[in-house]
Amino acid sequence: MRRATWLRALVVAWLGLLVALPVGALLWKGLAGGVDGIVEALGSPGCRDALRVSLWTTCVSTLLASVLGTVLAWALVRWEFPGRRLLDTLVDLPVAMPTLVIGLLLVAATGPLSLPGAWLGALGVQVAYAPAGIVAALVFVSLPLVVRAVEPALAELDPAEEEAARTMGADELTVLRRVLLPPVVPAIAAGAVQALARAIAEFGSVAAVSGNVPGRTLTVPVWILGEVESGRADRAAAVSVLLLGLALGLHALGRALAARAVGRPHG
Repeated sequence: MRRATWLRALVVAWLGLLVALPVGALLWKGLAGGVDGIVEALGSPGCRDALRVSLWTTCVSTLLASVLGTVLAWALVRWEFPGRRLLDTLVDLPVAMPTLVIGLLLVAATGPLSLPGAWLGALGVQVAYAPAGIVAALVFVSLPLVVRAVEPALAELDPAEEEAARTMGADELTVLRRVLLPPVVPAIAAGAVQALARAIAEFGSVAAVSGNVPGRTLTVPVWILGEVESGRADRAAAVSVLLLGLALGLHALGRALAARAVGRPHG
């Protein structure tokens, strides 16, 4: 019993050093100027441009990740094909890999010196060091969250309900709209919110693949690093507090939607 108490105390102390202390320091620094300090930081020209880039790339990537993740989850749950186990393992690869490595891989695969990059460049399409590269990186890192959120909901669907609907004369679109989507939508929404929370604060992969051009490919997390390096840590901390609150709020919403999806009755 005494050993277990010491072990719990050690875990609490470790979590305090690892999480509570840095977050507390961030809140103290970021809220030192109050609401006026946050408003001033958000109103700076560089931050406004970075917010605009972050918001639209995050929204686009979340939409793509939601669609692609749902299709991939359907394939993993409903289809049997060679390499299915390997694909199921690869889905979690972005979670295990350092995000900076993901960005470097995207640059190597789509940069101007690569064969795919040169081919895309001949077509007038630029991925690396362009907004498309940011979207690709965000989709890559957030896709597993959608897949893993949707898989359990798809696994709970009863194929007999689909067959009954077809027997009664429903076409495939009606089956999709009336039978398949309603019980899965909460899970898709949960995965989308989690993907949004993941993408809004993504740094490593975006910093490597975007080129960080102000007003075009500079996102908020990378802008924050630039502010710290420029000696404006108070402004960086103020925006970081806002970003932290947004990410935590979205994460809590995603968990609530996931719990609702799991507890939703079917049939």
